[in-house]
Amino acid sequence: MTTSESGEAGVDAAEDVDRTYAVVLDHLPHGRPGDDRPQYKKSPLAYALGESAFRLLELTLDDDADVSIGDRIAVDPAGERDPVDRYREVEYDDLSNAATSELEYVVEEIVDREERRFVDFYNEAQPITLRLHQLNLLPGIGKKLRNDVLDERKREPFESFDDLEDRIAGLHDPKGVLVDRIIEELRDEDLKYRTFVGDDG
Repeated sequence: MTTSESGEAGVDAAEDVDRTYAVVLDHLPHGRPGDDRPQYKKSPLAYALGESAFRLLELTLDDDADVSIGDRIAVDPAGERDPVDRYREVEYDDLSNAATSELEYVVEEIVDREERRFVDFYNEAQPITLRLHQLNLLPGIGKKLRNDVLDERKREPFESFDDLEDRIAGLHDPKGVLVDRIIEELRDEDLKYRTFVGDDG
């Protein structure tokens, strides 16, 4: 994972969105409520969260799409995208209330499912500047905890969230602080540094 300053190397959603799966946050079978066009002109929509880069997406669905909140669906510009007709990247403020409510649960589910990927963040995090380390971007991790993680991972890489919790006194919820940071990066478009959102690997 890499950290970049927001605003640099902007992402063109149409060209650079290459994640394979997204998780549905909300399904609007009749399109956006504020869309005043006749119903026959409105396509069903879904809001979703891309799994690899945590990008927020608005999916335009096929009329007969069978989609529910929590579904993992393929979003692959290089292949078949059924039931997705097209998609675009959106901001946190564009989400429906239901999608906003679902977001934290879905982020936690992704972090759970891909535990190895996120444990490796603790194993591989690097300095951003002379005074700031990627680990310090996580809520509640100050200089002491950061140094404890760095010292311990030199001895042996962390294998799981439980391993982290056992070996780092004071780091009581290593998964939860990652989830909190990801949610913060999704909500606040003015953050200077992003470690998880918009990172395709």
